[in-house]
Amino acid sequence: MSFTRFAARRLAEMAATLLCASFVVFGAMYLAPGSPASFLLSGRSASPEALATINAQYHLDDPFLVRYLRWLGDMLQGDFGRSITYRTDVSRLLADRLPTTLLLVLMALVVVVAVGLVLGRVAAVRGGATDSAVLVTTTFAVGTPSFVAAVLLQALFAVKLGWFPSGGAGEGFLDQVWHLVLPAVALALYLIGMLARVTRTAMLEALDSEHVTVARSRGVPERQVIRRHVFRNSLGTVLTTGGLIVSTLLVCTILVETAFSIGGIGQLLELSTSTKDFPTVQAISLIIVALFMIVNLVVDLLLPLVDPRITLGSKGSAA
Repeated sequence: MSFTRFAARRLAEMAATLLCASFVVFGAMYLAPGSPASFLLSGRSASPEALATINAQYHLDDPFLVRYLRWLGDMLQGDFGRSITYRTDVSRLLADRLPTTLLLVLMALVVVVAVGLVLGRVAAVRGGATDSAVLVTTTFAVGTPSFVAAVLLQALFAVKLGWFPSGGAGEGFLDQVWHLVLPAVALALYLIGMLARVTRTAMLEALDSEHVTVARSRGVPERQVIRRHVFRNSLGTVLTTGGLIVSTLLVCTILVETAFSIGGIGQLLELSTSTKDFPTVQAISLIIVALFMIVNLVVDLLLPLVDPRITLGSKGSAA
């Protein structure tokens, strides 16, 4: 399958999936108990006229399908509605908070890839005591939830040692990076263990393959065997896992941002859910779904480049 045809097919699938997801996201909020009107009234009784004004302002009296189509049309034009809690445009809230979350995810991803790949490669190549030590370390990492890691890191490196800020997102790029070091590590810890284990397993399988045995019998230096025939052939599995890692990072930001009071879209989603801020929750949820699908598309397109055995649209690809 040609690249253009494959990309067009995947984009069409993404559009259809987003349409279905938008319907689910919009409808799910109305299944929860309570309503935006009850939050706006803050438990106070209201006259029928005041209640009618609120319902008219937020179109709460319109039929469900009418509300959905109006909301979908506005979303396609970049209008995410107006936040019930913050009384401002949702697009403004997202513009203020989304860059912080994306920077946090990027920093955590760099930590995961840098540490996870090294640990997995060292464990597979050296074996023995080194392999056992890596397995013990990754078992601890995988068994530590992000919110637990956040509390431990705060207590040790922020409160006791005072090396890093205990919360907030900072001001300016460098200060923001400094504030996000601990959250990024807390977010990455579990995924470091997962990537290290996947890398180790993939490389061990490659080491037992026939072409590696042939390369060694021909006198190819061991470093070259590891680099060209073992590590490169395991990159397909690692890249596929990388897509899952990015998706997990986007979800887990909710816990970490709340623990460190960072103020990204993760914390905004948690606060908006508790206050029944429908427009904000719906916009963030749909953005997260869209980011998931973009990550999967990028992985599908990169797989044939890192593993020539995989072709676009084949059963062996993530498509």
